[in-house]
Amino acid sequence: MGRLVPRTFATPSPSSTVSGRESPKPARERFLIADRYRVEREWKRYEGTPQRELFLALRLRFLARNFGPGPWALDLGSGPGRFTGALGPPGARRVALDLSAEMLRFVHPGPDSALRLVERVRADAASPPFRSHAFGTVAVLGNTLGFAAASSDRLLNAAERMVAPSGMLLLEVAPGPGERSRYLKRLPESALPRLLRSPVRAVIPRIAREGFARELARRKHPGDFLRVDPAALVDRFQRRGWLVREVMAVAPSLGPDGARIAAVRADSKGWAHLLELEEELGRDPARLTHAAAVLFAAVSSSAESKL
Repeated sequence: MGRLVPRTFATPSPSSTVSGRESPKPARERFLIADRYRVEREWKRYEGTPQRELFLALRLRFLARNFGPGPWALDLGSGPGRFTGALGPPGARRVALDLSAEMLRFVHPGPDSALRLVERVRADAASPPFRSHAFGTVAVLGNTLGFAAASSDRLLNAAERMVAPSGMLLLEVAPGPGERSRYLKRLPESALPRLLRSPVRAVIPRIAREGFARELARRKHPGDFLRVDPAALVDRFQRRGWLVREVMAVAPSLGPDGARIAAVRADSKGWAHLLELEEELGRDPARLTHAAAVLFAAVSSSAESKL
């Protein structure tokens, strides 16, 4: 079968310096030597602001409705385990696998007692030390695929092999810089809570009429970072006989707009409707191409992966 098609891929420069500074280390090496500061920074990436809270809530809702049968769930490239405890059905036994010993040390029992059931395994996500088809739910989140770069096909093949018959594979990729609604952007912040108390079906046509503005890239990824085309990802799995259950851009309407998200967060009904709105808009195929993050869920059709 064909390889996964990247949207953009740049080979790192052979030179040892960039603008007088050392070139960034390859992603694998950066994760291997991750220290406590980097681990804590990764954990806090989804807390502390209404914007981060929105990203966290949308991912947790996605995981709550997408999981496979069976008691075992695998988080490939788990990092500090931000989403490990949310994988699989209630009471699932979860495995966090990561290259970094420091990341795995941070996987800890939190308010959710499910984290007490997590097993920690230090290994390469592209070569997991488990038998094939052993897990009802397998996840590759946090854009681990993007940082795998040239090894992304190996990682995807390994993740597929881990999924049990009728099990679920969950992926996260970063196709582009993100978007936001032109209509919501031009409204005063104070007007948004009132607007979003309305039913979602009444708001969507207003957003659709004015369309979306593409964001400028806010962070510069290293040269070995892979941006994956969501359409290529869907095509890959459909050709291999998988049932694609859900593909969703994360927060295409207000995602980058922290001030407006904060205004809505203070209104419980407006916040609930914002979550529904972001999910409804995020499932539109037109929103996937430039999304800052896309979540993908597919069901395995059989025990035999078509590799």
